[in-house]
Amino acid sequence: MVALHVALALLLAWLLGRYGARALSALGRLTPTEQDDRFFRALGFLWWGVVALLALSYLAHALAWPLEPLATWGKALAQWLGSRGLAALAVVGLTFLGYRLIPLLLARLPEPEGELTREVVRRKTLRAVADSVLKVAILTLGGLFLLSNLGFNVTALLAGAGVAGLAISFAAQNLIRDFINGFFILLEDQYGVGDIVQIGSVGGVVERFNLRLTVLRDLEGRVHFIPNSEVRQVTVLTQEWSRAVVDVGVAYKEDLDRVLAVFRDEVERFYGDPEWRERFTDAPEVLGVQDLGQSAVLIRVLFNTKPAQQWAVAREFRRRIKNRLDREGIEIPYPHQKLYFGEPLRLEKGA
Repeated sequence: MVALHVALALLLAWLLGRYGARALSALGRLTPTEQDDRFFRALGFLWWGVVALLALSYLAHALAWPLEPLATWGKALAQWLGSRGLAALAVVGLTFLGYRLIPLLLARLPEPEGELTREVVRRKTLRAVADSVLKVAILTLGGLFLLSNLGFNVTALLAGAGVAGLAISFAAQNLIRDFINGFFILLEDQYGVGDIVQIGSVGGVVERFNLRLTVLRDLEGRVHFIPNSEVRQVTVLTQEWSRAVVDVGVAYKEDLDRVLAVFRDEVERFYGDPEWRERFTDAPEVLGVQDLGQSAVLIRVLFNTKPAQQWAVAREFRRRIKNRLDREGIEIPYPHQKLYFGEPLRLEKGA
């Protein structure tokens, strides 16, 4: 029996001390100053001291040690544990277990792989949203059950929270708009995790999406956090299919019929290349003369590609057409100016 009391006291002390100190340490890392961080670390050590004192008090009562006031405190602690404490600790333990099991359960679902299709994007997005929603639900239910076991009137608390929530909602309108807008973005499948989007002046890959915010990472690796209520207009560059528009300038002196024939031949070669064929959704199209510029005639080519492949296709075609035009002796002009000084003056006789 003595061993059971000692084991129970040590187990509860270790669990409460470890996870309580870890929570305080996490709060310290969220603070902006090093002084606040040291304060929370000191609270962590204080928490360990309180837990050790409770464990010692419980052992003093259970083992009938003549230590006062530890034995009296231990008796009160044992009575509380018998009436409400063990149930409250069980609720905390189950809540913690459920919180930690959510990522493990979601990880067992088949990971969406392959091409960037709408199904893959939607699965990734639903996985991310489900993770955040389930965690909030577990913590909320665990908190309500814990308060109920501690003797609080949860019904009155919820009624009061409803009235207070009505007042708070006027001060948290942006947060509510975030959730509402995020819900409709998800419902309408406007974009999701893995898509490449342009939101206002910020563009990048959607790394994370939940009902409150969208997280983008741009080409330079910078991460942008955008509340969903700020998403007024979004341009999705990778939905269903993509398109690369390539303009190439040739000199005015060139025979345009010959130039267009060279372009069509090179486009067919590119489309028929086995290494690149799978990136296209349709055959490329040479539209013809797009513009008569100041120093060049612009030829436009369209490539319909699979999502997110348009940039690689455009870069490869520019490389190929540059080499082909060089071999064909077709000039790609660059901006330059010719200076014309006019004709020399002629002086008439007798002038």
